[in-house]
Amino acid sequence: MPEGTVAKIRERLERALEPLALRIEDETALHAGHEGAKSGGGHYRVHLVSPKFEGLPRVARHRLVYDALEDLMKREVHALSLVLLAPEEDGAGRSRTPEGKSKS
Repeated sequence: MPEGTVAKIRERLERALEPLALRIEDETALHAGHEGAKSGGGHYRVHLVSPKFEGLPRVARHRLVYDALEDLMKREVHALSLVLLAPEEDGAGRSRTPEGKSKS
């Protein structure tokens, strides 16, 4: 999948969820030959830490992500693996950069 899809995912998630940490991995190559890969949509793993997840159950967090990526889910994204955390659930609650690196 083109790097452009990762950039689109990042832009939409940053705009909608204001993450403290965001990591997106393109795992499409790991699924070559998979029936779903024929559609042309990619497989992505997303790790996201956002204060917008505080107090929300897992299904509500997933809904926020899918709402943010709605247009991409129709063609460019076939599958998402999600790790969605509120800041207090992310280790020691350290402040992090958008790239997922701890701030000192």
